[in-house]
Amino acid sequence: MSAGTFSIVGCDLDRREWGVAVASKFLAVGALCAWAEAEVGAVATQSWIKASYGPDGLRLLAEGASADEALAKLLAQDEGREQRQVGVVDGEGRTASHTGAACLGWAGDRQGPSYAAQGNMLVAADTLTALADTFTATVSVPLAERLLAGLTAAQAAGGDRRGQQAAALKVVRRGGGYGGADVLVNLRVDDHFEPIAELRRLYELHQLYFGSTPEERWLPVDGTLRAEIRGRLDRLGYATGDLARDFDTWAGVENLEERVQGVERVDPVVLAAMRNNDEGRGAR
Repeated sequence: MSAGTFSIVGCDLDRREWGVAVASKFLAVGALCAWAEAEVGAVATQSWIKASYGPDGLRLLAEGASADEALAKLLAQDEGREQRQVGVVDGEGRTASHTGAACLGWAGDRQGPSYAAQGNMLVAADTLTALADTFTATVSVPLAERLLAGLTAAQAAGGDRRGQQAAALKVVRRGGGYGGADVLVNLRVDDHFEPIAELRRLYELHQLYFGSTPEERWLPVDGTLRAEIRGRLDRLGYATGDLARDFDTWAGVENLEERVQGVERVDPVVLAAMRNNDEGRGAR
């Protein structure tokens, strides 16, 4: 199946994060294109997608192959290699790309420090340039935000010449996700008229529920704030009289439990959510 697509695989070795971002006029492209494993690497497979490149590539990387070596082995075993487009980043930040001669234009790839970007059926090379340049220019921010910024810039520069439909973002870090999972971010927009904008919206929700606020910004729960929290919990229906238990229960219902560590200090994001909950309840 042919998929005009632009994607980027990348890593942040300081944060120990690896990831993929992809967009395409292709239903649910993230289900087939985006592959990543913590401390191993990431693979993007597109253009007459051969989905097995994802798990097979990660297995080769896990066995010790470099990005170049893993890609060479994948291509050597594939008679359809000239129709394929692949990007790989390994556990040491080395990268490799392949754009087969039969990929539909505009098609090409670009590599740089810790990233490989690739695209086919694009409006022009400007799409890929914007993707790569944006990733390079945003080195100070978390990997997920760099990848998402790259997709946004690439779409603004032209994107898939057939239009928009789907996008995905996947980032892994050992133990960095919910409950200690290795999946830090795994978001897909399978069918939408503006999938990258929708992916951004989902990422903002993800950060609300599963992001983290530096501990130095947490607020001490003094007498005044304790009374406020108690009052809001009572109005929201959490009124057993045990403040810590009521707070934990409310946070769990609101999917904010990863942002709660007792009731002596409070994450300002959680406090804002509680205030919105309470004030919104009163407005209904």
